[in-house]
Amino acid sequence: MSLLVPTELSPESKASYLRTLPAIRERCGRVFELAKAGKLDYFDYHADKEPEVTDFCLNIIQRDFGTDYSKIPPHGRWRHFDLGRSRVEPLLAKWDGSKEASKRLIDLFVVSVLLDAGAGKDWAYHEKSSGEKYSRSEGLAICSIHMFEEGLFSSQADQPHRVDAAALSKITVEAISEHMQVSASNPLVGLEGRTSLLRNLGNALLASPELFGDDGRPGNMLDFLERESKMEGSTRLVPLAALWHVLIDGLNPIWPASRTKFAGVSLGDVWPCTALKSTSAAEGDDLVPFHKLTQWMTYSLVEAITTTMQWKFVGMEDMTGLPEYRNGGLLLDLGVITLKPNALPIDDKSGLPKASSSDPAIVEWRALTVIMLDRIADSIRAKLGLSSEQLNLAQVLESATWKGGREIAKQKRPATGGPPLELESDGTVF
Repeated sequence: MSLLVPTELSPESKASYLRTLPAIRERCGRVFELAKAGKLDYFDYHADKEPEVTDFCLNIIQRDFGTDYSKIPPHGRWRHFDLGRSRVEPLLAKWDGSKEASKRLIDLFVVSVLLDAGAGKDWAYHEKSSGEKYSRSEGLAICSIHMFEEGLFSSQADQPHRVDAAALSKITVEAISEHMQVSASNPLVGLEGRTSLLRNLGNALLASPELFGDDGRPGNMLDFLERESKMEGSTRLVPLAALWHVLIDGLNPIWPASRTKFAGVSLGDVWPCTALKSTSAAEGDDLVPFHKLTQWMTYSLVEAITTTMQWKFVGMEDMTGLPEYRNGGLLLDLGVITLKPNALPIDDKSGLPKASSSDPAIVEWRALTVIMLDRIADSIRAKLGLSSEQLNLAQVLESATWKGGREIAKQKRPATGGPPLELESDGTVF
C-alpha cells in the first residue's frame, strides 16, 4: 500500500509510526528508489535479472504443487514442526477442540518463534524418537516442540503443555543448552541471546495482564483478540491490528537493550540506513523498520488461530515478506542484487563477505528484500493469471522464495547450504 508520511511528525509520533506494518514498506521503498537510481552504499540493483528470479520461483511452485495453488500452505512455523512427520496434529488430537487447545498452540508457537533465530551451519538436533537429525529452522522447531511437551516452559507439573511467566523466569542457559544438545562439536549460534529472549518474554507477559492474563501466558492473548473482534454472520472477524498490538507492544520488552531507540522508545528490529541520510529531512527519517521475528510470529499465530478457532483476520495485506537470509540470499545468488566491490570484509574461513546484523550493508540488503518479495509475488501472479486472494504473499514465501533461497544456497554452497553472506547474529534478528 502507498502511504504518504509527513516529515513534520513529532518524534513521539514518528517512533509509534516506525513500529507499524505500513512503515516497513514505506521505508524499504525509499531504499529501493535509491537502488534504482544507483545510489546505495553497498548494493547494486539489476532489474534485468528479475525475470530469472520469477522463473526460478515459478519452477519450484509448479514442481511441488502443479497448478493446484489452493494447496499451497501459508509460510509459518507449523511447516517446520512437521518436517519428516506430523507433530502438531497428534498434540491437537490429545487436547479437546476447545479454546484451551488454541491457547496451548499459541503458547508453543510464541516460544518456538523466539527460539528460531539462525542456528548457524554447524548445529543439528537429534530427535531420539525418530533417530533423525534436523538442522537450522526445522531443527529448532522440532527441538522446541519437544521442550514444550516435556514441560520446560510450564510452572504447573500437572499441565506441562503450556507456557507461563513463572517458568520462563527460571530458564537458564544451561537448561537451553542441554535441551538443544549444544556441545563443542554441536555449537549453536546465539545461545545466550535465545535464553535472554525467553526470560525477557516472562517479564513482558507479566507486564501486560490486559493482554496475557494475570498468570502471564501467551495463549491468553486469545481472550484479548476475542474482545477486539466482531461477528459477521457466523464468522468472527479479528483485526490484524489487534494481534499486531499484542506482539509489537506487548512483547516490546523482550528485545535487547542495545536496539535502536528514538524519542525514548525502544523500537525493536529498526535500524539506521546510511544511504537514506542524504535524503532525510528530519531526525529519524533514516530509520528502516523490519520487525522480522514479530512478522514471522504473526504469520505463524494467524495460522494457529484460524485453524483451531476458525476466526478470520482482516488486514493481512499489510504484512510484508520476511527480510531474512533465505529470501535475501535468493536475490544475491540469482544476481538481481550484487554487493559492490570491497564493500564488506571477507571471512577467512568461508571466503564469503561478512557482516553483523546491524551493519549498514545488512540494513540495505534487508530493505531491498522486502520490496523485491512484493515484486516477485506480483510477477508470479501476473504470469499465472492469479489475484492476490488466489495466491497470497504468505503462500509465495512458503512455496517459492524461502524454499528457493534454501535450494539455490545448496546449489551454490553444497558443503554448508548457508547464505551468501557470513552473518554474525546474536540470536535475536535472523
